Amino acid sequence: MFYYLEGKITILEQSLCVIDISGAGYSCMITTKTLSRLEIDKTAKLYTYCHIKEDAFDIYGFYDLSEKRCFVHLLGVSGVGPKAALSILSSQTPESFALSVINEDETALTVAPGIGKRLAQRIILELKDKVSKDSLIPDVSTSQMDSPASPVDIPPGIKQRDAAAALAVLGYSQSEISAALRSIDIATLTTEEIIREVLKN
Repeated sequence: MFYYLEGKITILEQSLCVIDISGAGYSCMITTKTLSRLEIDKTAKLYTYCHIKEDAFDIYGFYDLSEKRCFVHLLGVSGVGPKAALSILSSQTPESFALSVINEDETALTVAPGIGKRLAQRIILELKDKVSKDSLIPDVSTSQMDSPASPVDIPPGIKQRDAAAALAVLGYSQSEISAALRSIDIATLTTEEIIREVLKN
């Protein structure tokens, strides 16, 4: 329907904004991350997802494409509707969400309002089933896995593997992931920072 909407922001609420385009005000449901990037009377571009039902036409707006992509990927999980997906992305960034999935961190997901333990488990199960860490990059040695380290000191192989798995959770193909990771200085970044840099690029 609409790929994006660009115009002046006229109304901002906790999970809603209205964007004026040639005198027509489009109501968009938004995450807290997107809300933090918008200002009243300033021009903005929101990437959109349209959810059409018999009795409603809801528009969801996102400041960047990585958040929209994560939102759409979440909708592919059985039992996750737009409101639940928006709630999760208002509590976590796309990169922290993906890491929660690959680390099977139910608690991080249930922080989002309306997300119970069962739904968190289903999200983890369905999304993690789509990706195998070991198939994305070569295995790292057991000695590397067991050695204690700060986030930046974690061996690059482990960080690359975890970042690749997280990006796969967000719907990126193996070829996209491999190409993107080649341009990132993995050794000096944490896993979450690696994911964030890939999404920016």
